[in-house]
Amino acid sequence: MTSVETLDKLQRRITVSVPKAELRSEVDTRLKNLSRTARVAGFRPGKVPLAVMHKRYGASVEAEVLQDKVGHVFYEAVSAARVRVAGMPEFTPHDAAPDADAFAFDAVFEVYPDIALGDLSGQEIERVRCAVDDAAIEQTLEVLRKQRRTFAEREGDEAVSQDGDRLTVDFAGTIDDEAFAGGSAEDFQFILGDGRMLPEFEAAARGQKVGASVVFDLAFPQDYQGREVAGKTARFTLTVKRVEAAQLPQVDAEFAKALGVPDGSVQTLRDDVRNNLEREVATRVSARNKATAMDALLAVNTVDLPAGVVSAEIDQLMQGARRDLAARGMKDADKLPLSPDLFREQAERRVRLGLIVAELVKEHELHAKPEQVRAHIESLAASYETPADVVRWYYGDAERLSDVESLVIENNVADFVFAHARTTDKDLPFDEVMRNG
Repeated sequence: MTSVETLDKLQRRITVSVPKAELRSEVDTRLKNLSRTARVAGFRPGKVPLAVMHKRYGASVEAEVLQDKVGHVFYEAVSAARVRVAGMPEFTPHDAAPDADAFAFDAVFEVYPDIALGDLSGQEIERVRCAVDDAAIEQTLEVLRKQRRTFAEREGDEAVSQDGDRLTVDFAGTIDDEAFAGGSAEDFQFILGDGRMLPEFEAAARGQKVGASVVFDLAFPQDYQGREVAGKTARFTLTVKRVEAAQLPQVDAEFAKALGVPDGSVQTLRDDVRNNLEREVATRVSARNKATAMDALLAVNTVDLPAGVVSAEIDQLMQGARRDLAARGMKDADKLPLSPDLFREQAERRVRLGLIVAELVKEHELHAKPEQVRAHIESLAASYETPADVVRWYYGDAERLSDVESLVIENNVADFVFAHARTTDKDLPFDEVMRNG
């Protein structure tokens, strides 16, 4: 068996060789196959002499065959040595005296680390939970009512703006007595109290009657999205042209039908809202708990990282960042220079967690069981009108099914961590869960 030399913690070297006769035989075979379709001036297809094929294509075919053969011999050798290769090996000609009958190469490569899982029993962690109560249902119904609100113009003495009103205004702003881009508008509408406008703008409009004009100063934040005015103070003149009060629909049969309840049952609507909230809360709580569990695993496990695997992960993160920027409308996002160091910490964390989780799953048999996968898919499908179609959709594609299996494994790992660490449960308010995710 070919010996594997240790160069560093995870770096290894092995020498492999390919018999020259074997290489020549394979080159001849490929050139003969290529001659059947090759177009060479002066020869009919399939009639090109092998010597001509060697002269024209021999060097490139030989390089291709050598690469294939060396790779094949390498993976046979490391498989026999029971070495888990991480990343791609780097081949260089062997320094020793060349063998007349073979080509020899040194392959330098990294291996995956051996992981001795740490003890979780000393870790104090917090598992959060959240109940969906009647107040959460009412709060959500109120949001749904606001999404379907209409507006009616206030008249007379009632035309005083209040939170929730829709205002139509004209405004004009200057900085150092000079107008600036985006600093003026006519018939501009916004809802008072929604937080869309800066606080000084809303404060100036609040309580104003139709026809009233007010002059006020507004200090733009340093991080304001409009860079040309960020950190500067502008003087605005604002004129209120219309004040409209919000009209919220009643929670009745008509409202229920508008939200997809065919028979208009308000109780069915409330039940649907509760079920949807419980699923959403469960998803958010699960994500938070899984993050806690992963942090606990990192705290008790030290792992040497294969540099090549980290580098590949950085490349993936960079590609993902460029795709995200392109989706946001940035031109030439694929050419944007990005420093790998921006992604190194995230990449190392992902690789480290991946190695730890894989070892934990193998050692404690935390693989996704078919019944767990089925239950998870049925839970996902429950929020759709035709759950059976959604279930078939998941099972109809291997990649989609694999994604669900990964989620189930993550859940199994989190459950294992909470079962073996010193865990305390904490109830979170509904608002906090929905606000922070």
